[in-house]
Amino acid sequence: MIKFALFARLEAKPGKEAEVQQFLEAGLAMARDEATTPIWFALQLSPTTFGVFDAFETEAGRQAHLVGPIAQALMAKAPELFAKPPAIEQIDVLGLKNAAAVA
Repeated sequence: MIKFALFARLEAKPGKEAEVQQFLEAGLAMARDEATTPIWFALQLSPTTFGVFDAFETEAGRQAHLVGPIAQALMAKAPELFAKPPAIEQIDVLGLKNAAAVA
């Protein structure tokens, strides 16, 4: 059962919005390779604000994700793409409905 999640809020530097979008779209391939990350979303919240929501069955899966390839790529690109460091929140999932997978 999915009980653990992360939400990262990302504020693009002026003029870097398209690059942030491309970076997040590329992250999907990495997310598909993470066996402990069954749910992963890249989001655009406003013209300059983006986010990533991912969810896990175990705390160990969440912690593995925080030190895994996606997190490493995010932090490596942060100074170039983001106006401020990513704000990453640990979230508890209270309920979930997942009727269909999105490609």
